[in-house]
Amino acid sequence: MEMELKTLFSPEKIGNVEIKNRIVRSATYTHAATGDGHVSDLLIKYHTDLAKGGVGLIITGITTIDKVGTISPGQTCLYDDSYIEGHKRMVDAVHEYSDVKIAPQLSHSGRQGITAIAPSAIIFKEDDRMPKELTNEDLKEVIKNFIDAGRRAYESGYDLLTLNAAHGWLLCNFLSPFTNKRSDEYGGNTQNRMRILVEIYNGIVDEVGKNFPIVVKLQTQDFVDDGLKLAEGKIIAKELVDLGFAAIEPSGGSAEVSRLFKIRYPAPRVQSQDDENYFLPAVKELKPIMKDSKIILMGGVRNPVTAEKLLQENIIDFIALSRPLICEPDLPNRWKNDDLTPPLCNSCNSCFFSTGTGSVTCTVKEKLIQERLNK
Repeated sequence: MEMELKTLFSPEKIGNVEIKNRIVRSATYTHAATGDGHVSDLLIKYHTDLAKGGVGLIITGITTIDKVGTISPGQTCLYDDSYIEGHKRMVDAVHEYSDVKIAPQLSHSGRQGITAIAPSAIIFKEDDRMPKELTNEDLKEVIKNFIDAGRRAYESGYDLLTLNAAHGWLLCNFLSPFTNKRSDEYGGNTQNRMRILVEIYNGIVDEVGKNFPIVVKLQTQDFVDDGLKLAEGKIIAKELVDLGFAAIEPSGGSAEVSRLFKIRYPAPRVQSQDDENYFLPAVKELKPIMKDSKIILMGGVRNPVTAEKLLQENIIDFIALSRPLICEPDLPNRWKNDDLTPPLCNSCNSCFFSTGTGSVTCTVKEKLIQERLNK
């Protein structure tokens, strides 16, 4: 007899916000905003398709907090009040579907951006660019921009907010000793390197109050010798939980690290069960320190039965999916209706290169459907 997914489809809270099930759409760059970063009808459809598909919480793709932090056209923005109206339209559209919750992921491209800035002037080895080292004055402006974007997210009607502090983006650059060699109060020891996150969190709470949950996608390890290690990542996570972050989505690695050092993160192929849930070891380390905060397992989550067991054993609180929901936005509904077959997605990563003519999409979905039918 197949396991019933009772816990996977049970409600749970992040902060004071109840999520109808334990399935989170992890932040995914959709390339579906307008050229100048405004919410488009295409972007709204992208997210309402997910809402109709049964996900409990949608975390949008990277939403830039200032012009310098933008990485490409088609990326959503919240660095000006003129963007609020479009975000309100999208939030309202998503809220029409079965009490689905939605959060933006505020981000800054940092060393990876078109105009590269960083905590320290260290060559970005992926393309040999030297980023501009932020002065203290520049840094204060970035912090203010994050706080202002958080206020705009609140005014847009989002249910909660996430901060992107992973995968080589600016906040991650500060956390990591691999990219942060500063000698001021924002560099050096662990507390100094995480100070930017603390100040952003406190600033947003000062603006909108404590009833707007803040979640962080957190770099817990860099997978390089002189980078962030999981032991220190655990210390950072505990400090953030004590500060008041409502949930943590542990992650690690970056595109720079993957290509230079042949590390499999952050988007490995999931070819077998052994490849699944590749951040589960980090989640298991962090779970005992979470107190009332929730922990979200992301990275190669594919099997709903495994997810149910992890939830029942209180090892995780939520699962987060990205690539499988690009291929099948209605995957949660399929699982809820007792079709427990794994996602169609085979983690080929072709979706990463699908934006030439529009939004991110699965380019091999029909082939995958046919292959499954032929089995």
